[in-house]
Amino acid sequence: MGQPLNIGIIGCGTIVDQYLASLRRLGDVALVAVADLDAARARAVAKEWDGGDVRILSVDELLAADDVDLVLNLTIPAAHGEIALKAIAAGKHVYCEKPLAATTGEARLVLKAARLAGVVVGCAPDTVLGTGIQTARKAIDDGLIGAPVAATATMVTPGHERWHPNPDFYYAPGGGPLLDMGPYYITALVTLLGPVTSVIGAASHTRTEREIGSGPRAGERVDVHVDTHVTGVLVHESGVLSTLVMSFDAAATHSANIEVHGPLGTLAVPDPNHFEGDTRLFRLGVGEWEALPVSAGYLGAGRGYGVADLAATPATCEPRVGGPLAYHVLDVMESLLNSAESGSSVMVASRAERPSVVPLAEL
Repeated sequence: MGQPLNIGIIGCGTIVDQYLASLRRLGDVALVAVADLDAARARAVAKEWDGGDVRILSVDELLAADDVDLVLNLTIPAAHGEIALKAIAAGKHVYCEKPLAATTGEARLVLKAARLAGVVVGCAPDTVLGTGIQTARKAIDDGLIGAPVAATATMVTPGHERWHPNPDFYYAPGGGPLLDMGPYYITALVTLLGPVTSVIGAASHTRTEREIGSGPRAGERVDVHVDTHVTGVLVHESGVLSTLVMSFDAAATHSANIEVHGPLGTLAVPDPNHFEGDTRLFRLGVGEWEALPVSAGYLGAGRGYGVADLAATPATCEPRVGGPLAYHVLDVMESLLNSAESGSSVMVASRAERPSVVPLAEL
């Protein structure tokens, strides 16, 4: 949009501190208001903000505020679509925590409403804007592994209930490892390799309940209503085949978070849940791994850099982590779960442009 933005945050839960740390460093954005169903959490955020000039409002008051240009939607996933639609109806730009909405049907309504209202939608994860994924992207673009032929993406953890004090939504409809962590991995795969045309998947779960391991609810049990191990193959428009494993059912893995294979070499890509990390290259005929120098991406980035990237994007262009990309990623995940249920390959109806590379720079 090419101009500074005044931001209002709706949702002041666990993730908000990471956004606040970034917003303090970004020059194209300013936090002016916060809202949360739990007023104490909103007060804590306002008190923490430097200068103490952030207003504490109700959700409706924030949506109606004339000085709020963009709503930063940090509510729980089930509320993402509802809050986004209300913000758009109020004439606000929206940047949403992932996923864009609970379903592709709801996400389509968000994108349609934004087009009609002439506002911009952005969506996490913005980790792909950091030096980790962007250095790997530049290596692929520079031909260091040749034309990519395959990739693997692996996320294995015993479950978020071990550390999260309120993990219920991870195991409710709309949760699970794919919808929770998949956006990081699939957004990275699309950034690296382009959009996905079809998927085939399988899924399972090993337990019907989970025990909370920390916080005031430690020892309390949470019912599991979703599959907690999902695997599948994504067929990219380019012909690349990506194998995906997302699990809340296992202890650990030695696998690289993401590997991309080509005839001239293999890239080991850093964790897409982080902004930094070494990209390592194994060149055919060399016989050992080498760490590539940082060559692209926002230096020192953190959650919220997608908001600043959106603010700096010309009005005629789509933000690098814009609504269409988030919709495509959600479509891929929903299609993968549909494939797991049906046992058949599923075509992915949507497309998204492969985002442009981020030149090495500080914001």
